[in-house]
This record gives sequence, structure tokens and C-alpha cells, in this order.
Amino acid sequence: MVNYPRWAIAFTLIICVWGIIFASANFFNESAKFLPDSKVRLGLDLQGGAHLLLEVEVDEVVKATLGSIESSARRELRRRKPRIKYTGGIRTEGNTVVIRGVNPDDIEIALDRLSSLDRDLVVTNIDNSILIKYTKEALLARRQRAIEQSIEVVRRRVDETGVSEPTIQQQGSNRIIVQMPGIEDPERIKKLLGQTAKLNFHMVNEEADVSVAVRTGIVPPSSKLIYEENAGQNIPYVVYREVVVNGERLVDAQATFQDGQPIVSFRFDAQGGQTFGRVTTENVNKRLAIVLDGKVVSAPNIQTPIMGGSGIITGRFTVQETVDLALVLRAGALPAPLTILEERTVGPGLGADSIAAGKLASLVGFIAVVIFMVASYGLFGFMAAIALVFNLALIMALLSVLGATLTLPGIAGIVLTIGMAVDANVLILERIKEEVRNGRSPISAIDAGYRRALTTIIDSNLTTLIAALLLFNFGTGPIKGFAVTLSMGIVSSMFTAIMLTRFLIVIWLRQKRPSKLPI
Repeated sequence: MVNYPRWAIAFTLIICVWGIIFASANFFNESAKFLPDSKVRLGLDLQGGAHLLLEVEVDEVVKATLGSIESSARRELRRRKPRIKYTGGIRTEGNTVVIRGVNPDDIEIALDRLSSLDRDLVVTNIDNSILIKYTKEALLARRQRAIEQSIEVVRRRVDETGVSEPTIQQQGSNRIIVQMPGIEDPERIKKLLGQTAKLNFHMVNEEADVSVAVRTGIVPPSSKLIYEENAGQNIPYVVYREVVVNGERLVDAQATFQDGQPIVSFRFDAQGGQTFGRVTTENVNKRLAIVLDGKVVSAPNIQTPIMGGSGIITGRFTVQETVDLALVLRAGALPAPLTILEERTVGPGLGADSIAAGKLASLVGFIAVVIFMVASYGLFGFMAAIALVFNLALIMALLSVLGATLTLPGIAGIVLTIGMAVDANVLILERIKEEVRNGRSPISAIDAGYRRALTTIIDSNLTTLIAALLLFNFGTGPIKGFAVTLSMGIVSSMFTAIMLTRFLIVIWLRQKRPSKLPI
């Protein structure tokens, strides 16, 4: 027992010094260059901010995909030679695109053409009607891909706003949790996340009678009626359904000014620039509608071909609106609309109160434990209290290094750890007292106390650690925070009880060589 190995001494000292250094970084500002940059992150309930639960409307993805298949089918049947005639029209019914009244002589040709649109499509013929639908596996894959794309787009949009260390993760099959600590304008974030930002370019159908379309709702099969909001009025347009240029080809968008008015400038990638140049070359003196989320932003007349792969979006924008529009265009369009199911906003004042209450609870718990240990075990109890200080430092250091987020339940886990941290010491010291009563010498009693209590300490802490790991694995949000600090507290308390307290006792034994233990 007295011959404490040198490697154990070195290991104990290194871990303790490491814990003090990394824990100290949390109590100094950024000017303290001599300390590590790693610090404990405060959770939403401590720092204040916003919590949003979003639902991805994945059915809209399927609907949009089928709409694209519908347009492609119309193009394949009508524009390629020989043209395939059908009398019943093309429309989407549920999850199936139906083409009715196909000429029986053209069925085989039509089936062959339509099957090439997508390898995941199932194309069948029933009574001269062609049915096009995706396989069940393909629909599930598209829904999951929509969730993943939505998470990535949401992450890019939130990062663009400058929110530090947001939490964005999937919950369930079609929901996303967004936690943004420290934000000052949650309404702006909600607006940014609620905007699909699907930008497309359509040619205006100059031949369609807009007044008739507005009055009757009847438009040519290849067109659709959409509106532009301008000065409180809705201006109708009949545009072709076909998307001539897709907004997914955008590589940059910036808010700027033209003639003193705020506008958004955009730039396509190489392929998008070529397509944009070809479309504007072929449609000089025709109008090109810029459509954002199903509404016309503007419909300028193409006066000359635009070959540079860039353009501008004008409208009755404020400066903030152009900044936000450029932001969402840069971040990319959401594959499906998002619906806010739950919203919670925590003020920084409430977070400060939680921190103050947590500090007070930790301090009171620490003092109570120290008093109990010193009153029950004297000098050895004081050594256990010293080990408790290092235990708290190690927890803070681990939280800092791992980049963990400290929440209010996490503080509860630390307070609980304060009481549990001395549990191992109590087992050891009680065992030492028992060995002293049995007539052992001080060194023999201490050696037997540590040796015989070790198995019990490992068993009790291991079972608690298993429970904490299960909480972390199956829990969400606050439960995970509690499990993290509890797990770290268990590991650090075992180290301080088995290694640090023992080290302090060995030093005392070597110096004092007592004939009787003060316990």
C-alpha cells in the first residue's frame, strides 16, 4: 500500500492537472490565451433561445415527383415521333399518373417510352389506359431522402444566420428538432425555415387569355395559373408548366442594389448558365416568369440573350427581405414544405436564473457532503473532500473536451454526482474502520480496506453506469444531458476515490508513520 507505483503517481498527477487546466478555461474569457479553447456549451434552457419541432410534408415530395413524371410523359408522347395520341388526358390520381384513351395500336410504343423515364417506375396498361407509379421501395427511399435533404438545408440556413452551435436532428420518421441557443429574433428564423425557396423559371403563355383563366379557372393543359403579389394586389399570369431553368442550378445569390432599389443577384453553374443562355436566346421579346414557391416574383421581358449565367430578381423588396431571400437561395430549396408543430422560446433571464439555482444547489450539496465526511471520518474525510473538488473539475474538463452541451438536467446530474462521488470513499473508509476494530495495524488496515472494497465499488458504479448509458441511448434531449453528466461523474468519481484519495493517504502515511489512524 505504501509502495505506491511511480506510474500510478504520474498518471494521477497528469489527470488531475489536465482536469484543472481544462475546467479553468470555462471561468476565463477569450483573452486568456494560455488556456485551451474548449469550453462547456450551454444548452437552450440555460442560455435562452428557441426550440422548434418541424414536420416535413414528405407527401408533397411524392406529389411533385409525380407532377414531373406527368410533364415528362406528356413530352415523350407528344413531342417525339411518331406522336402517341390519347383522348382522355393525363392526370395524377393518388400516387399514380393515369393516361386515358391511348390508341391501342400505340400502346406498346408508349409503354416502351414511358418505362425509360425512371427505372423505379412501374408502367402498366389497363383497358387502353396507361398507369405509371413508383414501387413501394422507391417511394420510401424518396421520403427518407427528403428528410435528409431537409435537415441539410435547414442546417445551412441556420448556419447562415450566425447562430452558434445549433442542434438539428431527426425525430421519428418525418420530424426535425431545431434548437438555437442565444438567438435574438426567433420570428426571422421561423420565416426563413418556413420558406421552401423553390425557384423555377417558366415561360409566360402569351397566347392564353388571362381574364378567361381567372374567371373560369380553365387554362390550357400545358399551362397553369399563378399570381404575383404587387402592392397588395394579385396579378395573374398563365405560364407553361415546363420548368425551362431549375433553381437547383444556382451556385450563388447576393443582396445588392440597382438604381437605388434592393435586388437579389444570382449566378448559375456552368450547365445552368448554358441552359439559361439558350432559353433567353430562343425567346427574345417574350416574358420569362421567375417563380418562387409557386408565386411570381417578376416576369420581365427578354430583350436580349443573357449569356453570362447570371441575372437579377427585382420586386418590391425591403433590404432585409433581399438579404433573407439571398440567404435561402444560397442554402438551397427545401425538397418539401416544413410545418412548425411545436415552438418554445426561452428568455436569457430564465436561463440565468436556472444557472444561478444550479450553482446554489451544487454549492449547498458540496458543503453538506464535506461537513458530513469531515464529521464522520476526520482527516480522511477531508481528503475525500479534496478528491471531490478534483472530481467536479474532471467533469467540467470532460464536458469541455467532448464539446458536450450542459442543460438544466445536466446540472441535476452533477448535483447527484456530488453525493455519489463520496460513496466509494465511504465504502473504503468504513472498511478501514472495520479492519482497525479487528486489530490490524494502520498500514495493513488501509491496504485491506482498499483491496476488499474495490470489488463492491466497481460493481455498484458499473450498474449505475449501465443505467446511465441506457438513458443516453434511448432518451432524448434533457434525458441525454442528465445521462452524460451522470456517466462522466461515475467515471471521474471512481478515479478520484481509487487513485487520488489513495495517493493522498499514501503521502500522509509516509510522512507521519502513525501508530493509530485518525478515523
